Amino acid sequence: MYKHFFKRVLDFIIALVALIVLSPLIITLIILLLIVNNGKPFFFQKRPGKDAKIFTIIKFKTMRDPKKNESLLRNQEERITKVGAFIRKTSLDELLQLVNVLKADMSIIGPRPLLTDYLPLYNEEQARRHLVKPGITGWAQVNGRTALTWEKKFAYDVWYVDNLSFKNDFKILIKTIQKIFNRDSMSSIENASFKGWEGNKN
Repeated sequence: MYKHFFKRVLDFIIALVALIVLSPLIITLIILLLIVNNGKPFFFQKRPGKDAKIFTIIKFKTMRDPKKNESLLRNQEERITKVGAFIRKTSLDELLQLVNVLKADMSIIGPRPLLTDYLPLYNEEQARRHLVKPGITGWAQVNGRTALTWEKKFAYDVWYVDNLSFKNDFKILIKTIQKIFNRDSMSSIENASFKGWEGNKN
């Protein structure tokens, strides 16, 4: 019952309340990024969701657009703006995914949605991560984050799929909040092990 009904209800309520409460911060970030990114505060990218159905994820734009003939993978660190670096460090770039949660593309808790380029690379077991909606945070993110290998991260994702429950979602949410306020563990909610694969994270 929780998996098929109450999880969605809680997702909607939490996302709506969070967007309302955080609206002053979100508006401030939009204004700053409008100035820094020449009128482009948002970053949109295709990601696979439940059953590998493609949706458009929304995030704050933390990198300037590449110059003409400049590779998207080249000098990524140089392309990150000062405001963008702060937003990434504090994981604020993930805030707008609350909109994806309202739209039912994502859940608050679930495997992180990665690039569509990875879809052909998953083995049968790893592909099971798409049996549930992707999340803003998940079991892998609270169990290693930047220290996880590719295989270990997917093992955590599949474990979550097999053990999805209110109890585990609540545990992950509490651990996520603890990590957000733990400066020593902050980097980005995205797993750093995938930087070389993800390319233009923005």
